[in-house]
Amino acid sequence: MRIQVTQPLFAWDELEDSPTLKTIKQLREVIADGDLLDSLQAARGRGRDDVPVRVAWGVLVLSVALRHPSIEACLGELRRNESLRRLIGIESEEAVPRKWNLSRFLDRLGQEPHLSRLHGIFDTMIQRLGSVVPDLGRHTAGDATSLNARRKPSSQAEAERRQGLPQASGGRKEYTDEAGRVTRVVEWFGFKLHLLVDVRHEVSLAYQITDTKAGDGETLPALLCEAQGNLPPGRIETLAYDKAADTNDVHALLTRHRIKAVIQNRSLWKDQQEAMLPGHDGNSNIVYDEAGTVHCYDRVSQPMVRHRMAYIGYEPSRQTLKYRCPAKHEGWECPMSAICNAGKRYGLTVRVPREIDLRRFPPVPRATKKFERLYKGRTAVERVIGRLKIFWGADDGNLTGSRRFFALLGVILVVHAAFATLLAMAPRWEGTLGQTKLTPIAQALYGRVKAKVPRPRRKKRLRRREKQLRLRLVG
Repeated sequence: MRIQVTQPLFAWDELEDSPTLKTIKQLREVIADGDLLDSLQAARGRGRDDVPVRVAWGVLVLSVALRHPSIEACLGELRRNESLRRLIGIESEEAVPRKWNLSRFLDRLGQEPHLSRLHGIFDTMIQRLGSVVPDLGRHTAGDATSLNARRKPSSQAEAERRQGLPQASGGRKEYTDEAGRVTRVVEWFGFKLHLLVDVRHEVSLAYQITDTKAGDGETLPALLCEAQGNLPPGRIETLAYDKAADTNDVHALLTRHRIKAVIQNRSLWKDQQEAMLPGHDGNSNIVYDEAGTVHCYDRVSQPMVRHRMAYIGYEPSRQTLKYRCPAKHEGWECPMSAICNAGKRYGLTVRVPREIDLRRFPPVPRATKKFERLYKGRTAVERVIGRLKIFWGADDGNLTGSRRFFALLGVILVVHAAFATLLAMAPRWEGTLGQTKLTPIAQALYGRVKAKVPRPRRKKRLRRREKQLRLRLVG
């Protein structure tokens, strides 16, 4: 990959449509799969070894990395491409595995302890990135998506149930407008994938696979725990989520971990439009709406006018939100100023304790530009989900059984983390006659991956000019 120095650290648009053999070799080097392969080999014991564990694992990684629609399509390319075969240890065309060999290998990979070790590969690679990239995971966003799959007959799925794996089931999601009318319905049969990603770099930090009935708020604690384990302590500052995670338990969890919630609120009030702020009465005119926006009333004007109070900031030591008189803050005259401010130069100040309602009064109030800017970062999850589904085939729906589905999805997430590592390690090209250079982050990653550092490339024209100058000096 040849990436301009002006491109982002994780330049996802620069991924090769058809990865070269060099890229595939680097991809396999950055995947920390030693423990998994040893575990699979130990489980095989002295059984038949017609298809070595490393070969079967290599085929799975290639089928995802090369964007084949199915594993059988990858096997067909391996039969045609000798160089690709040798890259994963296949000596001849006759030694290429059959599709049923990979089906059985996927079923084995989806069993414990191999499935946990597969998830551990993803965690190890994200931990490696988190230790090198200083802002990875600072601003995060989460979401869930539907994935199509098929289930085994009840008589064959008993072993998967004993393992604790959920079975594919029917899911339904309704989209409503502001009036509460259903505008769109999405139905699928399969599972749900829950993701927590970095907003700036679009790298997955944690993932969980559940049945279609699991809510986002129920899965978020486990998702957040995994992401915190993959990042340095205290790295996560904000978490953006849609209204599916707007529960008291989620807000309390984020408050305990000192993470600012950027979550759109659910509409629960039926007829009520506003409520009096606790500690205030009708004389102080301070109210709040369902989203937690604080307002004050100008009772002198006829009719009365409601103004949104100016948000000044969040006070972590007091766990309060500070608001100020909008007239004093914005510099305009208010008929109620003499009554509310009572000669105060700074104006009326209101502190709202978050303990009144953690869900309604987050550290970043919803009616602020900062909240809007951070909430827009949630689109990063949609782009990551799009790559997993369309680019690497996570939603093909041609797998039967939970074991095979969980195993293949784990491989896809591992490939996603591996490509993220390659993008961060890629040399950066500075110009027409310039060299490609490694960034400090790339140099640190090469030290952790223990891969061979590439030599800088020069343009052919520059090399030719240097050769001509040497010949002149000798002559």
